[in-house]
Order: sequence, then C-alpha cells, then structure tokens
Amino acid sequence: MSTMDVGAQLREIRISRRLSQRELAKRAGVTNGMISLIEQNRVSPSISSLGKVLAGIPMSLSEFFAREGRSEPSVFYLEGPLREAARGRIETRAVAGERAAPTVTLCYQQFAPEADTGPEPVVSVTERIGVIARGEVEISAAGETRTLRVGDAFCFPAGLAYRIRNRGAEHCEIISGAGVQPAARCP
Repeated sequence: MSTMDVGAQLREIRISRRLSQRELAKRAGVTNGMISLIEQNRVSPSISSLGKVLAGIPMSLSEFFAREGRSEPSVFYLEGPLREAARGRIETRAVAGERAAPTVTLCYQQFAPEADTGPEPVVSVTERIGVIARGEVEISAAGETRTLRVGDAFCFPAGLAYRIRNRGAEHCEIISGAGVQPAARCP
C-alpha cells in the first residue's frame, strides 16, 4: 500500500497559494518550525494538528487527502486509496472519498495495548461519532471517564476535548466518523 507524502503535499499547496512558512504558521497559530518539520517529514502531525495547519490555508482535511486521488472518483475503497497514519501505538486508516466536497470522513483506528491519544486532550474540530468494534477503551470527555466495550458508542460535539486510552491487554478497534470542516473560513 502506498503512503502519502504529507510534507511534500503541504509544501506544494502552501507554495501554490503563495504563502511563506512564516505566513502559514501565523494564520494557523503554530510555529514556523512546526511547518518546516512537517514539510521535511521530520514529524508526522496528528490529524488535529494537520487540520489546524490546513485551516490557515484554508483547506479541509478531506480536500488535502483527496488531492492525491485518482482523476475519476471511486465508490469502492479496497485498501489502496485508504489514508494510513501511525502515531505511536495507534494506527489509523481513513477514507473521505474523492469528491470535490465530501461531508464526512470515516476512520478505522487500532489502539495497541497501553496506547493513548496523548497526555493532552484532543479537541474535536467537528462532530465525531464512533463505535467500539473490538476490545475495550477508556474515554475521558465532558468531565467524565468511562470504559467502553464492543458495541458501545460515543458522540462528541464540535469543540469537545477528549482523550482515548487502551488500558487493556489486547488491541482495541474503533470505527468512527467525523464531519468535514468547511473549506472556507472568515478571517
């Protein structure tokens, strides 16, 4: 399965929009160094970090990932067009479709034992819903912490901070969907 060169793609888009690294960093509210490290593929940004950077362009995550797509949109995704990302002990495969303006992204995530989304909560940019497909996972959100098992589900409104941890001894699989950010934003 081929992997996307996120850094080269970000650089290409930034240059095509006639933005310097400094200007994009200022618009996105991140450091110049972060933009540079991403473009050099020295760091692999989380989906939320990449979304924040793309908001400075402005561009949605699905538009970003669709740029690498084929000329004809597909209706079936058999491994090849899925976007893969690995962050620590969490593997993510996502598909947003290859349409000009998809409205939802579907993710399959596999959390290894003891894997988590990180010490800082992730902020849901859009509404996110999900269901536990295998194992069990601890989710902290809205001031509560719950253990969800196979068949349990969650729904995070936009702007909610959350953390997901696999405290079990086996892999946990989550299937989730999220709305796509609007491509244009008012400054």
